[in-house]
Amino acid sequence: MIDRGSHNILGVNINAVDYDAAVAKIVDAANGRTPLGVSALAVHGVMTGVNDDAHRHRLNNLELIVPDGQPVRWALNFLHSTQLEDRVYGPDLMLRTCEAAANAELPIFLFGGKEELLNDLQEKLVAKFPTLKIAGKMASRFRTVSPQEKQEIVQTILDSGAAITMVGLGCPRQEVWAYEFKNQLNMPVLAVGAAFNFHAGELDQAPPVLQKYGLEWAFRLYKEPKRLWQRYLILNPYYLYLLFLQSTGLKKFDPESTIIPQQEVLYG
Repeated sequence: MIDRGSHNILGVNINAVDYDAAVAKIVDAANGRTPLGVSALAVHGVMTGVNDDAHRHRLNNLELIVPDGQPVRWALNFLHSTQLEDRVYGPDLMLRTCEAAANAELPIFLFGGKEELLNDLQEKLVAKFPTLKIAGKMASRFRTVSPQEKQEIVQTILDSGAAITMVGLGCPRQEVWAYEFKNQLNMPVLAVGAAFNFHAGELDQAPPVLQKYGLEWAFRLYKEPKRLWQRYLILNPYYLYLLFLQSTGLKKFDPESTIIPQQEVLYG
């Protein structure tokens, strides 16, 4: 089990952990009924914090951010000598958490996506982990919700008896959701993004060899060029440029230099 603390990558605090340490933190928080905001960030996720001071505040107030992308792991190793041998890939973290939850008899709640997606996801998860208890699920409204609707969502999840909530709203909405909901839920809230689509069988994952060498972005760009070209062809080179500035000391990236969001942004 590896837990080498959190480290500054372009002003975003990333935890240098492996799967075992991440899952252990999630299970401990679930058993203790304590808030734990969790996200797995690749380059795009990190850059959402770099480009938005208020969102960087949200990210840095999540308790566990793992290096989802190989370039994020490489940055941890290069800048902070963390010697991580593997990333903590969000879809795999979700499955490992489900396995641990099944073994520990911790019910989970699924939030986000369409009803059909959640039905397929539930079926696939229960087939893979027969003892996993899915306490409930709720489809996204695909819009912002009112404070009253937020309370209704919170109460639905609490009434379900869930000990862990998994959120699939896409980046950065799911990280905003984790930040805004975790304290009222008093449980781990995992922002897992496309993992819902992968595990429901609605979206193909990149071949393992591309994942190993940090080329998952190329596969996703090939699959969805119109939607993702700006994310990868602009943000990826900019990420590398900023890492160069941080590594040489030409620019400082202070995790404390953020703006506290003045009001809640509630996705549902």
